Amino acid sequence: MDKVLIAMSGGVDSSVAAFLMKEQGCECIGATMKLFHNEDIGVSRTKTCCSLEDVEDARLVALRLGIPYYVFNFSDDFKGQVIDRFISSYERGATPNPCIDCNRYLKFERLYERARILGCDAIVTGHYARIEQENGRWLLKKSLDESKDQSYVLYSLTQDQLAHTRLPLGAMHKSETRRIAEEQGFYNADKPDSQDICFVPDGDYAGFIARYTGRDCPAGDFVDESGRVLGRHKGIVHYTVGQRKGLGIAADAPLYVKRIDAQENRVVLSGNDALFSRELTANNFNWIAYDVPPRELCATARVRYHQREQAATVTVLEDGHVHLVFDEPQRAITPGQAVVLYDGDRVTAMDSATNSAYMAMRLVDQRPESATPVECAFSGPVMLSLAISASLFWVLFGEDTLMLSPVSSIRTLTVGSGFSPDQPLSRVAGFGMGPL
Repeated sequence: MDKVLIAMSGGVDSSVAAFLMKEQGCECIGATMKLFHNEDIGVSRTKTCCSLEDVEDARLVALRLGIPYYVFNFSDDFKGQVIDRFISSYERGATPNPCIDCNRYLKFERLYERARILGCDAIVTGHYARIEQENGRWLLKKSLDESKDQSYVLYSLTQDQLAHTRLPLGAMHKSETRRIAEEQGFYNADKPDSQDICFVPDGDYAGFIARYTGRDCPAGDFVDESGRVLGRHKGIVHYTVGQRKGLGIAADAPLYVKRIDAQENRVVLSGNDALFSRELTANNFNWIAYDVPPRELCATARVRYHQREQAATVTVLEDGHVHLVFDEPQRAITPGQAVVLYDGDRVTAMDSATNSAYMAMRLVDQRPESATPVECAFSGPVMLSLAISASLFWVLFGEDTLMLSPVSSIRTLTVGSGFSPDQPLSRVAGFGMGPL
């Protein structure tokens, strides 16, 4: 009989996941990660996944199921690995996805550590995705309910983590999940899904950053692509690539945020057409499904969580680089977000690189593990920064071409030549990781 640790958020999904594992005969332990007190950061207790109310909901479900229940205080880790990264990304002009960081560093790292201490064989979550083993390899696949699919946020799972994770809702539809919760008399059966970042449920990221840090982001210039000043912005944390609303700039044609120059505290505006790009070049893929990947393959890709997948051709070059060309130009590929490749229902590339200063592209796949340098070529002024964590590398982008390596070998960067700051972003750099 498997012994499993169930990550219980207090929501209906993780509650039903716990019920299903108990029905399968597993020895179940429920656990909630206490990440912060909502009231401590000045937000409502409702519509989040981490409030005191959620802890009570999870405890009541565990009590009804007759399983042990623990609350683990990971607030220090959450501050350092999620909130601080979130703030730092916005201050660098990127748009982060903190749920991915929470999964990587808290749910699938710290919670795994606790599971091992408790002698558990696996952890269980309420994510809508599937894990299957084929030909000795563990694969991450989409949920059968594609409207709820969460495979995008699980791309950082390693082979070992996939082998020790159970996702019992992956073959279910949300309506079935709620039906089971109602039949079991769960108090949270009708609880609404959390819609926003748990620590910023009102969606006012700039307001949260100001409250949390106690400092205001300085105002600066809106400029066009030639550098001509168009007006004043309220601080770069108020903006993201592709944004139109809230600019307060009168113009003959609609203007959008094309890029954010954190170093110069400028927000560059353009027309909608200038937001599109088709290509990215990356390397350091973790090709989990193949010992040696095919030279060329067709895939679909998302460059943001809820985007419809877009067809692309992926070419593995002789030097190990991987070149991706979308069939159609993609709008507003945003710094700090991820690009995920799919082959049908299977996540075909897997990478746990994270936010960069300008353009962070995580190529997610199930392929063999490797770690080689990556050359990133692009046009447009880009901020340079570096951050290193224990099991990944963060990308550095300079002002034209950079040669990047994994953390185990990265020491210096070589910046190429031929950069023209007036050119549109024509090539977007991507990156990946290998075992360190």
